Amino acid sequence: MTPDVEHLLRAEAPQVLGALVRRFGHFDVAEDAVQEALLAASRTWPADGVPENPRSWLIRIGYRRMIDLLRADQARRRRERHAGMSELAMQDPARRARPAVDTDESLTLLLLCCHPALSLTSQVVLTLRAVGGLTTTEIAHAYGTAENTMGARISRAKQQLARAGARFTPPTDADRDSRLNAVMQVLYLVFNEGYTASTGDELTRVDLTREAIRLTRMLHDALPDDSEVTGLLALMLLTESRRAARNDGDELVPLNGQDRTRWDPELIREGTELIDSVWRRREVGTYQLQAAIAAVHVAAASADQTDWPQIAALYRGLEHLSPTAPVRLSRVVAVAHAYGPDRGLALLDDLNRGYHLDEEPLTRQRERAIRAHLLEMTGDTAGAAARYREAALLTQNRVEQRYLQRRAHRLG
Repeated sequence: MTPDVEHLLRAEAPQVLGALVRRFGHFDVAEDAVQEALLAASRTWPADGVPENPRSWLIRIGYRRMIDLLRADQARRRRERHAGMSELAMQDPARRARPAVDTDESLTLLLLCCHPALSLTSQVVLTLRAVGGLTTTEIAHAYGTAENTMGARISRAKQQLARAGARFTPPTDADRDSRLNAVMQVLYLVFNEGYTASTGDELTRVDLTREAIRLTRMLHDALPDDSEVTGLLALMLLTESRRAARNDGDELVPLNGQDRTRWDPELIREGTELIDSVWRRREVGTYQLQAAIAAVHVAAASADQTDWPQIAALYRGLEHLSPTAPVRLSRVVAVAHAYGPDRGLALLDDLNRGYHLDEEPLTRQRERAIRAHLLEMTGDTAGAAARYREAALLTQNRVEQRYLQRRAHRLG
């Protein structure tokens, strides 16, 4: 299968799944039908060519397989009748003429995965799997848990949807905020996995960052007055603007060493305008604060001109709203650059004592890398080298791993 066909199938999978779930319900069965449709495409398209309307082709095959799967379940005759009615409806030319296959079902599927019957964590992991296209391994790395544990969690989420009889319905006023928050968290995690892949030989996965931005644009178009949705889109655009400068060949380039002429000016302009438009409303949320931090970085003509005191203050506000380990560690870096590495190390020691940063693998890795950076700033090259080596052992992204090992080697 060619890379183009593989990319097309990956992009269309959530669309097909959303269409099947909207028509039939039965999330788990629909997912099986989609997998079989994708398998059929992977076998026939390379030889016969990609059809003129690939989404319609996949949905048609998925419908047929869905009906077969439902009919095969003799214990659920009501499902069989429902499937038969759906099949007859699909044979109706007027029904086939509907533009369903030309509409984007991704947000439909997002809202289903964020069903109120599920816990927030279950909403996020199920959406990462069904809409984001992440593997169970990638989701497990994003959450710092074992693959089998994450696989069981995803299966339980599907079973919960089935027990709840979940079908796609627009969110009510009562659950709108919670479902929207879950959707934004999902899109943020998909983008982060694409921006720095948890495993593999590539630093980034552009397919994931593009998909996250595309879905967030759709969300913003649907909710243009929501400040946090706007902040999330601004954050993604400003972060993505730096992607081309993050690596030189097979080497990772840290922010302070990047060639800023390689940053994307259009993404910077759009992201800055978005965050400026909502910042004046004074309805500050976590995504807006992160976007504001990114905007301060891209506004600096050089690393030396970065307004680190302002960034440290913004991180202080972010920590108040979202007191998580990644936010606290980012604040350590900002404080160190604004007020000196000794202040940063003291704050890092306080965090270690108060929040047990070694408990999560990903947090432990980042703590080691940050401590190495701060020790290097103080001139403690031996201590920095040791911490860089420890951090390298704790990441499975080989580009990041090589960067940390080279830093350690350079320090001796």
